[in-house]
Amino acid sequence: MTSTTAVRDALERAHRRSWGRLVGAIFRRFGDLHGAEDAVAAAFESAATAWTAGLPDEPEAWLRVTARNHLVSALRRSAHESPTGDDAVLDRASERDDERTDAISDDELDPRVGLLLVCAHPAIDARLHAPLMMQVVLGIDAARIAPMFLTSPATLGQRLARGKAKIRDAGIRFAHPSADQRAGRVGAALAAIYAAYGVGDGAEGEVRDRAHDLRTEAIRLAHEVAASFPANAEAHGLLALLCYSEGRRGGRDVDRFVPLDQHDTTRWSAAWRARGDEALDRASALIATGVDRPGRYQLEAAISAVHSARADTGATDWGAIRELYTVLIATAPSAGAVVAAAGAALHDGDTGAARSLLDALPADVVRDYQPYWVCRAAVLRSERADDGSRVVAEREAAARQRAIGLTTDPAVRAYLLQQQQPLRADAVSRR
Repeated sequence: MTSTTAVRDALERAHRRSWGRLVGAIFRRFGDLHGAEDAVAAAFESAATAWTAGLPDEPEAWLRVTARNHLVSALRRSAHESPTGDDAVLDRASERDDERTDAISDDELDPRVGLLLVCAHPAIDARLHAPLMMQVVLGIDAARIAPMFLTSPATLGQRLARGKAKIRDAGIRFAHPSADQRAGRVGAALAAIYAAYGVGDGAEGEVRDRAHDLRTEAIRLAHEVAASFPANAEAHGLLALLCYSEGRRGGRDVDRFVPLDQHDTTRWSAAWRARGDEALDRASALIATGVDRPGRYQLEAAISAVHSARADTGATDWGAIRELYTVLIATAPSAGAVVAAAGAALHDGDTGAARSLLDALPADVVRDYQPYWVCRAAVLRSERADDGSRVVAEREAAARQRAIGLTTDPAVRAYLLQQQQPLRADAVSRR
């Protein structure tokens, strides 16, 4: 007999590592995404009991066969219960148990990569691409995904259900996208992977182990997409970006927020940086030879590479980072890129340029954007150091208070509150 704890741990590992592949394999065979998810979930429920008699040597294979059997049984019940009889369903349910060869010529796609592309199909609302992929491929539940997209779990759940129904009704199956669709669909897949890594990157405390697994799976997916589309510079760029980010995690403090420029670089991982360098070199080679064009992820990876180089040089080349941000803003403009560029200008001693960048952003865009207010407070602090104006000090305090009010991370909030204290002391001394 296997202990309940051992079974639970085995199921958790299998869910993290195999969910997407299992759903992809069942969907590829039967073409029903919702049915595939239900079948895989039923297989996990069966395993919770069956595995107490002994863990299988190959858990994923056990789950795949069980899920397939569940779905075949469901299809047979559906066919028998249909008033008119459904011969197509009966034929599908009667298929041989061994893996069939689909008519599609792209079966070599990893099941999870195939699912990513299915979820990024142009027939599906583009706003659903990322959340759909996060749920279907990585098994993240709607409750965790919903806050990222500023909606409720119930509302997102309904939207995801409609997206899956669209996949079924439109007959969307595994296939490499056509040349004119490739950039958009692969781009949507990369965006979902990046979002999934972000979920794991921000999770700490009691869910730290699960967050680590989520980041690992996101990086693995990025690697698989890059391998499936070797001429896509953005795929290699995203892989590089995630590797650099993972490599600097050791410089963080679990108990308090530490800004990147204050990390202890001896705690950074040289191995992860090497993986990032390799992926970025591949992306750069594609750009240099004219195979592809530079995009957001490659440029962000290049910026991240400059930050990571501080482990060797002992200093950050803010001039190089500013140049890269200029290209990034021209290539993929966003409020985040502009704010980050302003931060780089401030680190480079150019307070005027930092202010100009922030002033150019529309008020309605930055009203509730926390990084903007953090950067705005830093710019005002720099200006206060130059003229000591009480008005500037009051504006700095107001900007930082706005940033504090928009901050949800307790460690970051504590850091900002600590920065606010010297301002209060200075205000008292001026009275």
